[in-house]
Amino acid sequence: MTRGFSIGDVSIGGRVLTAPMTGVSDLPFRRAASKLGAPYVATEMVACEMLAAGRPDVVRRAAVGEGLPLMVVQLVGRQAHWIAKGAAMAQAAGAEIIDLNMGCPAKEVTGGLSGSALMRDLDLAEQLIHACIGATTRPVTLKMRLGWDDASRNAPALAARAQAAGIAAITVHGRTRQQFYKGAVDWRAVGEVKRAVRIPVIVNGDVTDAPSARAALAQSGADALMIGRGAYGRPWIAAALDRALRDGGAIVEPDIGERLAIALDHFHDSLRFYGDTLGLKIFRKHLGWYIEHAPWPLGADARRAAKSRLCRLIEPREVEAALIDLWSRNELKAAA
Repeated sequence: MTRGFSIGDVSIGGRVLTAPMTGVSDLPFRRAASKLGAPYVATEMVACEMLAAGRPDVVRRAAVGEGLPLMVVQLVGRQAHWIAKGAAMAQAAGAEIIDLNMGCPAKEVTGGLSGSALMRDLDLAEQLIHACIGATTRPVTLKMRLGWDDASRNAPALAARAQAAGIAAITVHGRTRQQFYKGAVDWRAVGEVKRAVRIPVIVNGDVTDAPSARAALAQSGADALMIGRGAYGRPWIAAALDRALRDGGAIVEPDIGERLAIALDHFHDSLRFYGDTLGLKIFRKHLGWYIEHAPWPLGADARRAAKSRLCRLIEPREVEAALIDLWSRNELKAAA
């Protein structure tokens, strides 16, 4: 596997991309992943109309900060003028790539006829693509699913329209909207999109380790892959997986001490970015994932108990001390 590829005029330093994830890929997470070598980490999904209105929580989702190798802003919306406004604002804020979301399956998004609901109206989807591309000089990419349901797997048709409109790359999650995240992912169906276009295609869905990554690439023929839920509690995974694919080996996970340092650095950045109260509240999900995905304490029940105990703490100093204590006790056991 060769290193890197290009999206428009932007060079990507690897072929494992970290997905835009609402409630996950905020600026502290993106900085944590970037410090660990991730070449591409997108913002949370940003609603164009709310961004233009200056809603504070939405503006935070599009936050630009130092320490990122690449700034990618993902936009969502259903009205062309808001999509255009959002694209212009994203570029003005420093976005190097703008990603359009036509794949989110969440009911609160599709209920507003955005996200993957747009795969039910390809004419409107194409209008929004043109509006976005017309409002920015930066490369615009598109994220989609296979279709709304099994009766309407129209991803190749939307991809062909997107390419003709000027889209620079396409990411496809190998499920329909109606599947949400259930059932088997269909990486082979992503190959139909790859055959329909000449621009880079990125495969997404259920990639968590080197074997699943190799299978996704082989079955889809995609140019790169995107990891989403597999990055929960593992901000190092994109860089580690990219190395494994190049070297032909397995993923090398951080050791106990390295994981503690990563978790604490991420926690401190969350507190700085949001303030202590909100920073701790937002970080709790990450704290839980760090514990869930650690190989200690031994046994899922013990990990759940540790997660429950630490996530109930309400003072940042208590959380930090408890996290250090949990890691230190298990590091001593591992060394024994």
